[in-house]
Amino acid sequence: MQVSLEESILNLLATHNMCVLATTDPSGAPHATPVRYFADGFDLIVTSLGDSPKIRNLRADPRMSAGVFAPLTTVESSRGAQLFGTARILSPGDEEFESRWRIVTPRIHETERDRFLADPARCVLAVLSPARIVYTDHWQKRDGHPTRRTLTL
Repeated sequence: MQVSLEESILNLLATHNMCVLATTDPSGAPHATPVRYFADGFDLIVTSLGDSPKIRNLRADPRMSAGVFAPLTTVESSRGAQLFGTARILSPGDEEFESRWRIVTPRIHETERDRFLADPARCVLAVLSPARIVYTDHWQKRDGHPTRRTLTL
């Protein structure tokens, strides 16, 4: 059974929770940060303090790229996605904040409940919305697919 490109990407995003988020700092230099995310369809939601470098960068320039990847055990297991798009920064009180916060809160680990994530007033959400996703999956060659395919949203 062949799985659609959309389903393959959604499966990858839903079954992992770490990515490398790339932004640019005010001088134009790249800034790559490993972050945990919460998938909401093709969007990734990242929690952060509002004054972190990644949030400052995204406020100044919302363009972003994020890389999500599965652990590599063999060449055939190479699987990942590069997301290219923009980010919206949501603060408590913003219209969309509560609906996105409800996606995050059930998945917060107990150890984090006492830290800033337990209090949304200390936290902002970066919603990473891709316009294009480049998906790589060497295993899908067996189904006749190229190892790299692009989804434009």
